[in-house]
Amino acid sequence: MQGLVIAGTHSGCGKTTITLGILAALRKKNYKVQPFKTGPDFIDTGLHSLITGRKSRNLDLWMCGMDYVVDCFAGRSADSDVAVVEGVMGMYDGNLSTADLAAALGLPVVLVVDAYGMAESAGAVVKGFVPDITGVIFNRVASERHYKRLKESVRDVPVFGYLPQNPGFEIPHRHLGLLVAEENPMDSEEIDKLADAILEYVDVEALIQSTEHRAQNTDKSKDSPGSGFRTPGSKVKIAIACDKAFCFYYEDNLDLLRQAGAEIVKFSPLSESKIPGGADALYIGGGYPELYAKELSGNKSMLESVKNFSDKGMPVYAECGGFMYITEGIYDLDNVYYPMAGVFPFETKMTKGRARLGYREAVLQENSILGKRGGAIRGHEFHYSEINPPLPPFSKGGMGGFESTERRAQTNNSMSENYSVKNGSGEKVQDEGYRVKNTLGSYIHIHFGSNPSIAEEFVDFVKEHDGKDYYCRTRQS
Repeated sequence: MQGLVIAGTHSGCGKTTITLGILAALRKKNYKVQPFKTGPDFIDTGLHSLITGRKSRNLDLWMCGMDYVVDCFAGRSADSDVAVVEGVMGMYDGNLSTADLAAALGLPVVLVVDAYGMAESAGAVVKGFVPDITGVIFNRVASERHYKRLKESVRDVPVFGYLPQNPGFEIPHRHLGLLVAEENPMDSEEIDKLADAILEYVDVEALIQSTEHRAQNTDKSKDSPGSGFRTPGSKVKIAIACDKAFCFYYEDNLDLLRQAGAEIVKFSPLSESKIPGGADALYIGGGYPELYAKELSGNKSMLESVKNFSDKGMPVYAECGGFMYITEGIYDLDNVYYPMAGVFPFETKMTKGRARLGYREAVLQENSILGKRGGAIRGHEFHYSEINPPLPPFSKGGMGGFESTERRAQTNNSMSENYSVKNGSGEKVQDEGYRVKNTLGSYIHIHFGSNPSIAEEFVDFVKEHDGKDYYCRTRQS
């Protein structure tokens, strides 16, 4: 198995476009390619999977630690011809950067440099990354003459090629980044154009030759993370919301649940009328509910199905977009209000700018579907909405001075706050993780690889559920 990391000088330099192009070109040359993404990202991984036909995996040293990341890379790339890891931000940016990941995996690094408005100065930029890179690909090159000047300025490392300033294709964007794979932003014709551009302007064979040494530190296991889990005695059925509105899932989370004894059944809150029959639990991930708020709100039978499922005390876990979906309603980007499932007694509202961004470590304040009280779980926040209006401070075990709506008050349910939260630097940030009955909702996308017990705790919680409020029986344990 061969592998390489595609890094960038900075965010926006074109590493995603270059990565997608390399994936498409390798596939066109009949390589079996395993894609990966550095850090917490759902959109890029989806696009990787769209092009390669293999699920892309997130490799995040902060969320999951060295051992998990190394095992994940080894296990998922073992049957591939080549592994391609897309970096994040600039190559050295962050406490645990793309450069750190490349070093941990022993992979060569190809640097993407945005050449727009630059010529011989590119050599000085590249020199700052030597000797940590294996080669360079330039992006947004104006002409062959421009490329010649760029290439001649580079010393000590090869230049594998470039993409022109107007390559003849474009990947659509929106407020959170690129369009998601579920929206089919690139058809087969566009992917073919991307592959052809890379094959025309980049020396793909030289690129592959630069990877011809086995990645270090990855021989310890060819098994997937979680392969050592207990053999489950019986399965539980977990319904996973999966469509254009809800598509932000770490693929490892679903695999770890399967390995812990769960049967995963996917359904669409947009197009189906109710939760799949026989479901023992519901997992609603993130996505773009605000863009499909009218359709989601109009599917009243599904909203009622979700609400009734939660009201019966059945286990529900929802994060970010899924969390928004099970509140009273969503104010979209035009400030139009759309009623939602009404599990949580508050609304969410889209903001003009980004509301939260960053790593999060949450310590569980009570037993939950994600683990026992005192357990630590890690994830990431990235959203353009907020609870409306902001909640007042919680008193222990309840909502403090929060006044629910009349409809919610009639249910006689208390709501509690389950997470004590710190950011990636260890600084205290706003607590959250809200619980009503056996429903847990949060803005934080948790990576189950951050704590080996999460998937088993999730499945055990579902198995132990008996229709009563499990939290009430376990908060004192």
